Amino acid sequence: MILKETLREIVKSQRLDLSKLEYGVEREMTNQINLNLPFALILSGVRRCGKSTLLRQLTKRLKNFYYFNFEDPRAVDFEVRDFQKLNKVFAEEFGNSDYFFFDEIQNVDKWELFVRSMLDKGKKFVITGSNASLLSKELGTRLTGRHLRHELFPFSYKEMLKLMNKKPGKKSFKDYLIKGGFPEYLKIQREEVLQELFNDIVMRDIAIRHKIRELKTIKEMGVFLLTNIGKEFSFNNLRKIFELGSTNTTISFISFFEDSYLLFTLPKFSYSLKKQLVNPKKIYSIDNGLSSANSVSFSADKGRMLENIVFQHLRRRYKNIFYFKEKGECDFVIEKKGKIISAIQVCYKLTEDNKDREIKGLMEALEKFKLKQGLILTYDTEDELKVGGRKLMIKPVWKWLLI
Repeated sequence: MILKETLREIVKSQRLDLSKLEYGVEREMTNQINLNLPFALILSGVRRCGKSTLLRQLTKRLKNFYYFNFEDPRAVDFEVRDFQKLNKVFAEEFGNSDYFFFDEIQNVDKWELFVRSMLDKGKKFVITGSNASLLSKELGTRLTGRHLRHELFPFSYKEMLKLMNKKPGKKSFKDYLIKGGFPEYLKIQREEVLQELFNDIVMRDIAIRHKIRELKTIKEMGVFLLTNIGKEFSFNNLRKIFELGSTNTTISFISFFEDSYLLFTLPKFSYSLKKQLVNPKKIYSIDNGLSSANSVSFSADKGRMLENIVFQHLRRRYKNIFYFKEKGECDFVIEKKGKIISAIQVCYKLTEDNKDREIKGLMEALEKFKLKQGLILTYDTEDELKVGGRKLMIKPVWKWLLI
């Protein structure tokens, strides 16, 4: 519980800090967000990807609004019953408003009770959070059917170009390939920023929230996975490598990494859900710069860095992404409304030596899903091939990212 006057001090201080926050580069998703819908708008994403700045951009549309950041150390004792006091402070300080902006609200147990009650009174909410499952748990109870989720990622290639005032091309893309899209890091270019970010995610979003005692193990597993981006893994093999008590513990650890948006797992395509669950998965990370700053060898493999960039871009747009593997292998197939709509192969450099292998895996996927056209993404090759009556477009990743 927090005293009303303490809440008043925090509210006024936070509002001043928010007003000083740079407007920044307008995010691509901004135009997708309608503040006047009768739903709680959930902005989820990894730490430091720009959620607070996006809130700042959204508040510019309004004459008046309420704002509170629950990660403020002064708000550590905030409880669900304090919302009524907070609401009174808002009204006393800023007059009446229908718009609430809450940062990192999952830190408050049973927060959804207040939000639901105010939604029923016609109030509007924009809520951020850096943990997908903790938000989902509450959203799936009191707020079922009353929320819309938007996921925010580090800067895309186009957003990075605006932030750094660069032109599209191989030179700027090379920077993005290596440095990724965390805005704070791009501005000051110090790897300690990304190393501390990794530590924060592991400690605050995973270890503390899930009461994990094996701190050394969870951190080592995170580094191991960041180092093996684009490679297959199985829960059982990870259990053996890190000497965990059970496969269920391994599954839980992986889910914690995914919930914090640090890592993503990619299932092997199968029409059988059971096979999807038991087949080996591939691992990808939220950002190339973060992976490079916290792993041993990832930055030396430009092919896997390129593949990770492609995954990130696809993940921004699609929910159902798989890798395809039978006789050959295709890096990504995209499912929409129960149908595979696209097959994509990623190859850093397409040569006479690897051309047949790369094309074979893509063609196998195209034939399997009856697709007329496939895409091969490379670092700098652009071409078009006709194989077996199907068109294969070969395109540099940087040009594809601009579409």
